[in-house]
Amino acid sequence: MSGSPLLSTPRGPAAGTAVLEVKHPHHSYDGKREALRGVSFTIRRGEVFGLLGKNGAGKSTLIKVMTTLLRPTQGSLRVLGMDPARDGQRIRQRIGVVQQGESFDFTSVQGNLDIYGILWGIPGEERARRRDALIQRFGLEDLRKRRSFDLSGGQKRRVQVAREFMHDMDILFLDEPTVGLDVIMRRSLLDSIRSEVAQGLTVVFTTHNLEEADYLCDRIAVIDDGRILVLDTLENLKRLYGGKRTIELTLGEGDAPGYFRALQERLAPTDVLTVKDRSGILLTQEPKQALSALVELGQTRAIQFEWLNIRKNTLEDVFLNSVEPGGENHADP
Repeated sequence: MSGSPLLSTPRGPAAGTAVLEVKHPHHSYDGKREALRGVSFTIRRGEVFGLLGKNGAGKSTLIKVMTTLLRPTQGSLRVLGMDPARDGQRIRQRIGVVQQGESFDFTSVQGNLDIYGILWGIPGEERARRRDALIQRFGLEDLRKRRSFDLSGGQKRRVQVAREFMHDMDILFLDEPTVGLDVIMRRSLLDSIRSEVAQGLTVVFTTHNLEEADYLCDRIAVIDDGRILVLDTLENLKRLYGGKRTIELTLGEGDAPGYFRALQERLAPTDVLTVKDRSGILLTQEPKQALSALVELGQTRAIQFEWLNIRKNTLEDVFLNSVEPGGENHADP
């Protein structure tokens, strides 16, 4: 999937222009529990903005609000300078959306792309050019005449992403686009997206794969229970957490709650301890002192360790320590 960009026309907003402004939207499906609770951020042209969160955290609801599929019960947003409440159709003409739905199963892979091109009013000759380029780019040549119903989940996913590039757009929303793809195809897809971003495409990208987020995204927002817990550039997140180390520990028999309470009292103010049952994850800038404290405390309380490990921090640590109780919040819209 390497090669020249797929989209042929210059994209409207200038580089660095705000293309998506989200201001405190709330949304409830049942009038009781809120799936969105006032998230706010701005996304600029040519940026890849990652949304990370557990199932049910509010990512899909936020995507639906940003793509005009849901109207928030409170708050507002502007997409490409337009108000979705008044300009929904105009917005939908300038965005692409890949959700976790199916392709047109009644027709072939080639037919999928043709139908999408017709729906977007692309003339026949240009439609054929784009269709053939996409089939080659997304590794669909051997599948082009096969009916979508007969494809595997990963093959259908490739068709879903490929067909979205049949039309020109300013913003592409990708909801876990690599589900079902093998390692080589996943990396090829991410590289293809990168080449479009270099031409000015803006991407909003949800994933459970933290390695993908690290590879593709410029900024990352961690969402939980309808709120943003962490929002920053990858560079700043790595600077914030990169000087620290992670100590993982699991306790054997004994008073685990008492041990963790006592440990918390002995840690430095900058240390972050997350506890679940008999296990703990500790982010610390002073690993030697922290390790000495937890071992000494284990001896005085006669508690043995079933597991004890120290390692460098990863993006996964940022995520886990944001969404777990006791985690550290760092938001910078």
